[in-house]
Amino acid sequence: MFRPQLDSMAVQPELIEYDITEDIEEIKDALEGGRMADVASKIMKNLEDLEKVYLNIAVTGESGSGKSSFVNSIRGLGDEDDGAAATGVVETTVKPTCYLHPKYPNVAIWDLPGIGTPNFQSDTYLEQVEFSRYDFFILISSERFKTNHVRLAQEIQKQGKRFYFVRSKVDADLDATKKRRPRAYNEEDILRQIRENCQVCLEAENMKSPCIFLLSSWELSKYDFGLLEETLLQDLPRHKRHAFLLALPNISLEILRKKKKALQKQIWKLATVSCGVAAVPIPGLAVVCDMTILFKSLSEYRKNFGLDNDSLERLAEKVGKPVKEIKEVIKSPLAREISKDLVLKMLSKAGGGALMVVGFASAVPIIGSLAAGSISFGTTYYMLWSSLNEIADDAQRVLIKAFESDI
Repeated sequence: MFRPQLDSMAVQPELIEYDITEDIEEIKDALEGGRMADVASKIMKNLEDLEKVYLNIAVTGESGSGKSSFVNSIRGLGDEDDGAAATGVVETTVKPTCYLHPKYPNVAIWDLPGIGTPNFQSDTYLEQVEFSRYDFFILISSERFKTNHVRLAQEIQKQGKRFYFVRSKVDADLDATKKRRPRAYNEEDILRQIRENCQVCLEAENMKSPCIFLLSSWELSKYDFGLLEETLLQDLPRHKRHAFLLALPNISLEILRKKKKALQKQIWKLATVSCGVAAVPIPGLAVVCDMTILFKSLSEYRKNFGLDNDSLERLAEKVGKPVKEIKEVIKSPLAREISKDLVLKMLSKAGGGALMVVGFASAVPIIGSLAAGSISFGTTYYMLWSSLNEIADDAQRVLIKAFESDI
């Protein structure tokens, strides 16, 4: 049986591709002027602004196409979970309904009424659902795409926003074909036929070179979800991309890898804030700052990778395994619980690693020699780097244990 390998980082901290923001010049000016407090303040504002970025995703299609199930699955929920969108064989959405992500309230998935229903015709649809609110549109069909889909897509395009065609319920098509023609069954051929049929239908309505993503809300990690996720990450503006990535359900090792890389890019900023506060001559202030940064960041890492109790219980229920069995593969104490006492103990033991970071900190963009002399920078950088690595590795082990297959 295939076992994905853990993507561990090297023993030594390594320099990664840093995410330098648009306000780089202001940070450099403050550094050159020796104003470390200003540097710390500027970076903290940048990080806080990133947390406040709102992302609004619209999901629409014809009645019964599986819109609500997709709204639930993209948020990591089942149809019967608390906060799930109502689902059914008839149209259950009568007005645009906002469903906040259970962990990231800045990410909202909007379940829009079906196209072509009596109260929502395609020529007035965008006005009725308040078009300007949404960052992009997912257009779903569980059978073939029709005139209403194309008209809506063309109107969205005219108004300068992006849309994506999703052919849902492909798992049901595969199951039905397997029952009808078991000897001739070939999954790859059937998926190709579904995709080609969708393209023919859309091109017949003058939709040029359409890109169609084949999905199953019940098995989101299969078929084209990885391609859809990659496309959205490329198309979204950088600040929205970060919010979307962290909100993605942890259903593949590739998603976990991307989350780790994105969070790595924030570490130098947090370490620089620590360095800036350490420059303020107030006894004990630096320790309090480091404690606050580390406690918040480590708690966020645990949530980002789905290692909080709620996420683990939901995963165990999904795969039909005892949650205790899944938790057995977790090695790091950070993945089990984050407490201020634990963070304080880690701070007291971080000296060696911090000095190792100080040795190469002069290569970090912007910080240069100023950070190289700061043990506070080194301590925070080392602890965040090593802790993120531990938690990400645990998340990979949990995913492999849960699914026991190629993920």
